[in-house]
Amino acid sequence: METVHVNASRSYDIKICKGILSSVGREVSSLLPKTKRVAVISDDKVFPLYGERVTKSLSDSGFDTVSYVFPNGEHSKNTDTLVNILNFLGTNGLTRSDCLIALGGGVVGDITGFAAAVFLRGIHFVQIPTTLLAMVDSSVGGKTAVNLDCGKNLAGAFYQPELVLCDTDVLSSLSHEDYADGCAEIIKYAMIKDKELFDFISQKHICEDHEYVIRTCISIKARIVENDEFDNGERQLLNFGHTIGHAVEKCSNYSIHHGSAVAIGMVMMSKGAYLAGLCDKDYSPALIPLLKKYSLPTAAEYTPAQLYNVTLSDKKRSGADITLVLPQEIGKCILKKLPAQEVLNILEKGS
Repeated sequence: METVHVNASRSYDIKICKGILSSVGREVSSLLPKTKRVAVISDDKVFPLYGERVTKSLSDSGFDTVSYVFPNGEHSKNTDTLVNILNFLGTNGLTRSDCLIALGGGVVGDITGFAAAVFLRGIHFVQIPTTLLAMVDSSVGGKTAVNLDCGKNLAGAFYQPELVLCDTDVLSSLSHEDYADGCAEIIKYAMIKDKELFDFISQKHICEDHEYVIRTCISIKARIVENDEFDNGERQLLNFGHTIGHAVEKCSNYSIHHGSAVAIGMVMMSKGAYLAGLCDKDYSPALIPLLKKYSLPTAAEYTPAQLYNVTLSDKKRSGADITLVLPQEIGKCILKKLPAQEVLNILEKGS
């Protein structure tokens, strides 16, 4: 078992191990001995696969367990689903000593974490990510949110989990597209902080050593979160490819997966920033073959104007400015605050 410790406003462990789903009850019981009731929050794609195993493990450890399952997909990551979860928790009598468990990918983790943050002004919360993307990124760091009609992740809270359990066995059930989503975030981590990881995933395949790759990405994020938990500085490096990527998602009405959108965003930012004179080198020629290796797209069908209009509502915008993540070399990116209108110039040159 690999373990990464995060020292944030709430300190916690991330455990990476094959077969750990069957030990969920024991892990939660040892961590939260006063907890009597657990609510498992999942979606209708994941729960049929792993819900019975997780709830049995919890019941075997003495927990009174209830489950709430909602339709899978980004379209469920909204305030309606959030309110439905909160009403479910209240109806089932959960108290502040009880616990929510997010069993699923990024959508499940984000919305369950937000529910945990606001129900009774804060309730225990454990992440069990079931996608590669959620394991390497969204399950760690305490960002929780739902989407609004005008943009992605615009209502949320910083709320750290008590524990994150990553069972690499579940990755075998992912679709090719879902797996590729996680690969995009791994490539992002390599670009912003780790050339050695970039070389490994270029020369070999991520699936050859899931535990090494997941641990490396989580370790990078853990150290960044420890330095900047509330996203005021260094943590914004994790947004490489995301400003444009979120716009791609919104323009597609979320038919384009998050990882695919981030892949497009990384290419457009690398190429556009170079041609706009903001970087000394264009890293898109290094990125594109790697993204294609993992079956990820490298261009969008939307116009620069369409994408730009969406970026104006991005949560990383501050007044008339927006902070962009620009590559300086493979394994190193920097933050640069620019007038928001500069994004249109980057988009036009990066298309």
